Amino acid sequence: MDVSVLTGISGDYTNTLAANGITTDRTDSEDSFDNILAAAMNMIKETDRYQNAAEEAEISFALGESNSTHELLVAQEKANIALSYTVAVRDKVLEAYKEIMNMQI
Repeated sequence: MDVSVLTGISGDYTNTLAANGITTDRTDSEDSFDNILAAAMNMIKETDRYQNAAEEAEISFALGESNSTHELLVAQEKANIALSYTVAVRDKVLEAYKEIMNMQI
């Protein structure tokens, strides 16, 4: 999962930009929001793919087509971690939204 758009810019990246005299200020916030939204939607789609892969592995194991409990466990853990991460990002977005709504103008 590429989460660089969601988590912000790392310190190394900003140090490199500052050394080259480039600022990170953006004037086209619409483009920035589009990038963040696209990254979030891709993360949701990837989480869905992991969930579907885990379900297929469970069905395959239940039908006796696969004897590998290791592959089943790996697929389930990938799906679980992806879902946990997606929920954590959602919670942070809701928290930021509530904080923005409570701001005094």
